[in-house]
Amino acid sequence: MTEYLEVGDKRVGLELDEFLCLAYPMANKGFVRRQIRAGQVLLDGAQARPSDRLRLSSVISVEFTEEDLPAAPLAPAQSIPVLHEDDQILVVNKPAGLAVEPERWRRDAACLSGALLADVVQRQEEQGADETQGLVEFRPRLVHRIDKGTSGCVLVAKTLESERSLRRAFDEGRVGKSYLALIEGEYPRAEGWDVIDRPLAPDPRRTGRMRVAESGKPSRTRVEVAECFAGFTLLRCEPVTGRTHQIRVHLASEGFPLAVDPLYGHRDAVLLSEIKRGYRPKPGAVERPLIERLTLHAHTIRLPDLAGDPQNSITVEAPLPKDYSRVCNQLAKVRPLRR
Repeated sequence: MTEYLEVGDKRVGLELDEFLCLAYPMANKGFVRRQIRAGQVLLDGAQARPSDRLRLSSVISVEFTEEDLPAAPLAPAQSIPVLHEDDQILVVNKPAGLAVEPERWRRDAACLSGALLADVVQRQEEQGADETQGLVEFRPRLVHRIDKGTSGCVLVAKTLESERSLRRAFDEGRVGKSYLALIEGEYPRAEGWDVIDRPLAPDPRRTGRMRVAESGKPSRTRVEVAECFAGFTLLRCEPVTGRTHQIRVHLASEGFPLAVDPLYGHRDAVLLSEIKRGYRPKPGAVERPLIERLTLHAHTIRLPDLAGDPQNSITVEAPLPKDYSRVCNQLAKVRPLRR
């Protein structure tokens, strides 16, 4: 059965594949482009290309059905907090434990991209068919990624143009990201920022792991002490480059791995009994960890004005999650640094 879609004035000039991604939000762009090239999509009755620009009242005929669509990323049960939204971008607060994209070996697990897609579909349903003409408001586009175990700010573009502008801003170093990292050990205080400058490359001995290597890509991280405890330190970290696991590997290479990091550190959790002298859990009770995920939080992101005004910028902050606040508060109480 053929479905016919008419182009309204708000979508004039949009590329055909972009339009179809709004009409079928659960279809990825690769699938849409393949259908266009296979002749399953016609524009005003003629074979079309994915990049063809749409004209007012053009008619798009679609031969594929909802059943033909590939499986969409799954949304988690909880909603994702939105920290900032305007016409061009979203900044959301990703919880720890949620992957940004579908995981290679766990395609049935929920992820952030699934949550974002589910949210725009819900917006469409709330607005009503008359207002949306069957199209979602926008197609969320992840501009960068953070590790599954990391919480905090993730930047999302709402249009192709804003995605291109933000990627260019990342390449030019005009987007600033600041992380909070709770580490093992007492990092030496310095005047201003310390800089860790070590090239990074994939570890050939272990898939998915990075390492410091002279043959690797140049990698720089700025580090500043935020708070000191006995045996632990809370750092502010600003990645100058954007390599995989960069902060985690750089800190571990200096002898200060994250307090919780099963891949590059020594723990998979922090227990109160391990940091509080003389602590004993109640008889028969199982001690629950203070925190049992990466002690890394994407705290702040600073964005340039996409309209081009260098004096105007946006700063968005993600509050500390409960588990992160809990472990820091306990360290302040039972591990104050006395010198």
